[in-house]
Amino acid sequence: MSDRNVLDLIPLARMLGLVVARDNAAEVALRFSWRPELCTSGGVLHGGAIMAAADTAGAICALRNLPPDASGTVTVESKTNFLRSITGGHIDVLAKPIHAGRTLIVVESNLTDEQQRLVARVTQSQMVLRSTGTGPGGSTSSSNRLAGFLAAQHDKEILP
Repeated sequence: MSDRNVLDLIPLARMLGLVVARDNAAEVALRFSWRPELCTSGGVLHGGAIMAAADTAGAICALRNLPPDASGTVTVESKTNFLRSITGGHIDVLAKPIHAGRTLIVVESNLTDEQQRLVARVTQSQMVLRSTGTGPGGSTSSSNRLAGFLAAQHDKEILP
């Protein structure tokens, strides 16, 4: 499956225009482009768009580092330092795990502009979820489907 499939599981990722560059347990790299509809006043990329991109990369990175008995993760804390404004071009997001435990995965994401200047740094904590079986009517939860998909896609390099 391609990056389109993993990001299709996260509808906000499509709205932001995120594209997967690398996707493995060691790092997840995403890219998106500045667009006027993602901006605040003065054509500056909105901090919420930056945080959402980092949260998406961090969530995929955390899912790549799940313990074997886990079914998914959920963000429980996120801290962002904004260091530079973006008024055009593209933004690269590089998420790496800094702790992968049984109950908590901590991911650090660096966001850079086209000149590789640091735009923002995000540290987030992802709580590890464990399955309690199937949902109502025997359905599998979306976190279980996402975890299964990501396990099948482990260590794929999608863009050069």
